Amino acid sequence: MQKKYLIACFIAGGLLLKAGFVSAQGKAPYSVMGKSVKVIVSEQKAGYKFKETETLKFADKPQPAETEVAVFIDPAKTFQTMIGIGGALTDAAAETYAKLPKDKQKEFLTAYYDKAKGIGYSFGRTNIQSCDFSSDSYSYVKDGDKDLKTFDISHDKTYRIPFIKAAAAAAGGKLTMFVSPWSPPAFMKDNNDVLHGGKLKKEFDQSWANFYVKFIKAYEKEGVPIWGLSVQNEPMAKQTWESCMYTAEEERDFVKNFLGPTLQKQGLSNKKLIVWDHNRDLLYQRASTILEDPAAAKYIWGIGFHWYETWTGAGQNFEATRRTHEAFPGKNLVFTEGCIEKFDFNKINDWSLGERYGLSMINDFNAGTVAWTDWNVLLDEKGGPNHVGNFCFAPVHADLRNGSLIYTSSYYYIGHFSKYIHPGAKRISAVASRDKLLTTAYQNPDGSIAVVVMNKTDEKIDYSLWIKGKAAGTTALPHSIATLMVK
Repeated sequence: MQKKYLIACFIAGGLLLKAGFVSAQGKAPYSVMGKSVKVIVSEQKAGYKFKETETLKFADKPQPAETEVAVFIDPAKTFQTMIGIGGALTDAAAETYAKLPKDKQKEFLTAYYDKAKGIGYSFGRTNIQSCDFSSDSYSYVKDGDKDLKTFDISHDKTYRIPFIKAAAAAAGGKLTMFVSPWSPPAFMKDNNDVLHGGKLKKEFDQSWANFYVKFIKAYEKEGVPIWGLSVQNEPMAKQTWESCMYTAEEERDFVKNFLGPTLQKQGLSNKKLIVWDHNRDLLYQRASTILEDPAAAKYIWGIGFHWYETWTGAGQNFEATRRTHEAFPGKNLVFTEGCIEKFDFNKINDWSLGERYGLSMINDFNAGTVAWTDWNVLLDEKGGPNHVGNFCFAPVHADLRNGSLIYTSSYYYIGHFSKYIHPGAKRISAVASRDKLLTTAYQNPDGSIAVVVMNKTDEKIDYSLWIKGKAAGTTALPHSIATLMVK
């Protein structure tokens, strides 16, 4: 009798544990039963661009062999939530767009922002005052106006604001936008120049903090909602263009004593404040110096980073991003800028342009990044306009000599993420059994799973997409990127 009682208790306890597992997770364990995999590929040799190559079915595969290549997906292990993917709507992009024929303007907006026909951009950045990708240097206030009584954004009403509003409309009426300054007005700086670095003079700390508020409120009055802001674009770079230098301690103290309190007092504490906004190489040092001060950290939502640490001849420093996320998991990582530098029209069709994006995006997302922002969404056939000759590549170029649009491989590589991984998606565990394949995966709010697999080698690689004892076999073509949609 006692033995039967113990067996009954054991069975009941097991059922309770199982029920508890389901309840704790909020849903039953993920199953691929009834699901298939649509494979969408872009690749170099055959010229595929978002080509649906096949539909896969799952079969039993309890234990892959060591000799087989697999991409292992675990939907039960979830990480950060995707905010969005997009690019910067600069003066240069707006002016180039304005010079396109009307039908090409519509094509451009659809290509980037339409969720069904385009790649579904949902995130954006724009500049506070001029930057290198402006046709000239300009300010919103007159020289010496510390009280900002002459503050006026009329300059931006000609091209940039209409451009941003057109992009937001094409995106379905909403575009999550953050803003960044390249330099305070010249009179506020110790070098009396918006170019060539320099520092903000201490007597203008409050005036400059007020400047951000004026800009955000002016843009919102024009119908451009602002989601967030960064303190300073590239605060450790003395550039030939608009720039301003801050050490980590200076940025910390400006946020703690001026910008943070000012945003709060002006009813803008809901705006997401981002520090650093510069390369990965100094990311950890900047984050630790600022965020270990609770009085500064309380105002800060996230840490922005760029990929130009490669100017030293080194590779992209993903280790810095991972270590920063591990140390400060309560703050959000945002990729705030990246592009291929040194524009050369003869290289506009190079496949390697896109591969750099794929490498960065997969690694950045796997390190905990919640949003990813390319630099200019559009440039002309010279890689500009740019008032200091700092010409760069964009995913899409307008050849204004004939009014055409040129889509580089970067556009397609970014699209393999932005088109299929939607805002609100949760990153899930994705691991390739060989380092020749790079991968990341997300579960969208509708339950579909998007798995991105990139092959940057010259080899054709057969592999299986493996989910909890079930697998579907496919092939990664040489120099390809694929999105595998499971639903």
